[in-house]
Amino acid sequence: MVFPDSLGDKSETGQRVVKKSLRDIRDYIGFFPMTVLCLILLYGPLIIVMFYSFNDSQSITIWGGFSLRWYEEVFFGVESPKFKKAAFNSFTIALMAATTSTVIATCAAVAMIRGGAFRGKGLTFGLINLPLMVPEIVTAVATLIFFSTIGFRAGYATILVAHIAFCIPFAYLPIAARLQGIDESYEEAAVDLYASRSRAFFQVLMPLMLPGIISGFLLAFVISLDDFIITNFVKGAGVETLPTAIFGAVKQGIKPNIMAISTLLLFLSIVIVTLSYLFNRSGSRS
Repeated sequence: MVFPDSLGDKSETGQRVVKKSLRDIRDYIGFFPMTVLCLILLYGPLIIVMFYSFNDSQSITIWGGFSLRWYEEVFFGVESPKFKKAAFNSFTIALMAATTSTVIATCAAVAMIRGGAFRGKGLTFGLINLPLMVPEIVTAVATLIFFSTIGFRAGYATILVAHIAFCIPFAYLPIAARLQGIDESYEEAAVDLYASRSRAFFQVLMPLMLPGIISGFLLAFVISLDDFIITNFVKGAGVETLPTAIFGAVKQGIKPNIMAISTLLLFLSIVIVTLSYLFNRSGSRS
């Protein structure tokens, strides 16, 4: 009989097909040069900005030697009061927007994941994540029209409200991901031991959710801190954040101190995003 051999040949052939289909993506032709090209396009301009922020020359194209003069100019120069005020606005708005959006996102995540099935759950999930899919320029125009319709005067408050609205989905994603990884048996055990629902939430579920909450807060903070398009639409006259102040200075000509400010903001964003990733990773491991 040849059936066993033929079956064995077929099984071996199937295994080879599966192994071939599951091969490493790096084995595909052109993967490496395409990766290098994408990295150059994404990070090349950032590296150039960082490099020339240490240039001693006032020219942004001619290297005049290593110097920290432009960083000193940022903190003690003629334009430093303007940038300090803009930085204060950016940090205070980002802090309040991240805090408020994280609280709202935490409540939304608990309702969506622990609330069971309810009518309109899919629609609610879509509305929460809608700002991630809608182009930011559309959100900016819609927000401006809404504020104009209700007579909300443009200024610090309009920036804060707009930032809270579009930061909610960014805070929601890591919080919801963390909550999905927490077994409901923890809360059930607390309730079985005569804990109230609120006590089970704050003393059992909240500590387990904390890495996701911190990660969501940091992500919302850096999104608010770096935003330009929506802020530029809804800000009033005389109110500037750091991105809009940088844009206004660039329209008058690119100066090395602008590169220094951009480098500082870039490093701060990298640190915050890294912390968000580490908190989220530590939560997924626990």
